[in-house]
Amino acid sequence: MARVSLPITTDRLTLRSFRPGDEDDEDDVFAYRSVPSVVRYIPGDPKTREQVEDLVAERATAGRIDATMPNLTLAVELDGRVIGDVLLLLAGPDGADGKQAEIGWVFAPDVGGQGYATEAARAITEVAFREVGVHRVWAELEPENTASARVCERLGMRREAVFVKGSWFKERWTDIAIYGLLADEWSQEPGH
Repeated sequence: MARVSLPITTDRLTLRSFRPGDEDDEDDVFAYRSVPSVVRYIPGDPKTREQVEDLVAERATAGRIDATMPNLTLAVELDGRVIGDVLLLLAGPDGADGKQAEIGWVFAPDVGGQGYATEAARAITEVAFREVGVHRVWAELEPENTASARVCERLGMRREAVFVKGSWFKERWTDIAIYGLLADEWSQEPGH
């Protein structure tokens, strides 16, 4: 079991647990999770207020991640406002045994293009390698999601594969790109 030290702070952001029942958290998350263009590339439809309340409650964590709790989803806060969330999910061919992890992110549309997704994704990648001790992180996305592809590239991830019409997603077949990064590659990057 890995216990992640929370909150995680970067130059501009705080990554922390969601606060169930906190109206500010719920309002902030609803503001982006209810927008169709935001949820275009993630599972599910735009959320209702009630669904956001459930989502915030489900994603609250004490920072523990292991085989019994393989999902760590953190609120990304900027100046007291939740602007997005990041995911670390123990997964892969080895199961939830700590060898591989998927990372993901979703952000409010009004904060796009300012590097917040990259900053938060870099922080959760650091957690994956340094605190959880995974061997490899990967991200799965539709190739047309160019903003997320750029985040992957800024993290030093390489595009490992594209599965043509490899996923049934939102009532259609979609291409899936896989980006990956190994722990030893991460540790060789300056600043890691």
